[in-house]
Amino acid sequence: MPKELPAGMLRSVNPLTGELLREYEETSPREVDQALARADRAFASWRHASFDERAKAMRWVAALLRERREAYASLMADEMGKPIAQGRSEVEKCAVTCDYFAENAEHLLEPEPVATEASESYVAFAPLGVVLAVMPWNFPFWQVVRFAAPALMAGNAGVLKHASNVPGCAVVIGDLFRDAGFPEGLFEVLLLPSADLARVIEAPEIAAVTLTGSGAAGRAVAAEAGRSLKKSVLELGGSDAYVVLADADLERAVEVCAASRLINSGQSCIAAKRFIVASEAHDRFVKLLAARMARARMGDPKDEATEIGPLARHDLRDEVDRQVKASVRAGARTVLGGSVPKGPAAFYPATVLTEVHKGMPAYDEEVFGPVAAVIRVGSEAEAVEVANDSVFGLGAAVFSRDRERARRLATESIDAGSCFVNDLVRSDPRLPFGGIKESGYGRELASYGIREFVNVKTVYVK
Repeated sequence: MPKELPAGMLRSVNPLTGELLREYEETSPREVDQALARADRAFASWRHASFDERAKAMRWVAALLRERREAYASLMADEMGKPIAQGRSEVEKCAVTCDYFAENAEHLLEPEPVATEASESYVAFAPLGVVLAVMPWNFPFWQVVRFAAPALMAGNAGVLKHASNVPGCAVVIGDLFRDAGFPEGLFEVLLLPSADLARVIEAPEIAAVTLTGSGAAGRAVAAEAGRSLKKSVLELGGSDAYVVLADADLERAVEVCAASRLINSGQSCIAAKRFIVASEAHDRFVKLLAARMARARMGDPKDEATEIGPLARHDLRDEVDRQVKASVRAGARTVLGGSVPKGPAAFYPATVLTEVHKGMPAYDEEVFGPVAAVIRVGSEAEAVEVANDSVFGLGAAVFSRDRERARRLATESIDAGSCFVNDLVRSDPRLPFGGIKESGYGRELASYGIREFVNVKTVYVK
């Protein structure tokens, strides 16, 4: 393993081999001040740019993403272990989202007339300013573009503080926006440890903050933003409940559930984590799920056949192992996996736990790895109770051949920011995305997301 990290440096380490890929100098306090000043100056002119001008640059981002797809997917595989096929899909999703907001931002931000006693009155949507984005490592391109495409199309500037273990991704994302023709300073990248964030948040140039990350990170950033009276949007953890009713198509449900649990090697906030299964379907569901998860190939993320790459860091892998072992000590049964393989890579195998109940990490906590926790329930009412018995509320899904029954549960009964019927939860630029409870607040994407970082301004003309 690499030696101790020098002060003032960020390190990119391959989680497959433990190889030091590169060290990056942290952005100095003076450079931070200069970057914020550039972003503020860029915003002053960009806010007056036409939507056509903004869209031209955003479409170039989409084109460059597609042109550089292989290089970006390879970089993600090297820095955080993402299977390369999934990396390509992530880059394409970023491109689709850039195209979507380039095409639709003007419409989404059209002034809304309101009938009053005035000769004219309407609600306008004006950009706020420089938005600081604190982003995670698990989807190192998508999380950034999910923020940047709507924010920049709304007329804001952006400053990115990326996760410290993916500095290479941060640097090339900064290059991407510059190469696409955005004005100098409009999208700045700061290479900083999280300990330096407070000073950036309180800087007068920063108008708002968005964070995707852990609950602890969300609390810290929200507290700093609150002290400075700055708007914040938080997308935090999740322990998504997938409810499988007795009348579900089990073969279809298992394929969807396994795909959701295994995406990004299980390192996704909106991955399926708790499988709440009706008693009548439980045993067959477990058998099918274990068989499907066992077929998932674990290996080199640059191998096209790999479904499960190494987890992004060894400490993250060790935390998953702790959660599984603690759950088993508390009475969970291991049907598949459940132990760390030998070797230098940060692998954790596909794992299925049954007899999971409240008080176990597999029930109470977010498990950020390819671990499926199956919970048996005796009724629809109990299924809803268990689904909602979580501090999280990001996503959920319901499986039933009776779509009206499932739609009713999804709409009226299950507490989550997104609830899908007979399909896996995923984000889409056309739909709002975000959570409730300890999964955060605010929304990204669609009309709701692009309006998070605007001044909703009343204009009244007598």
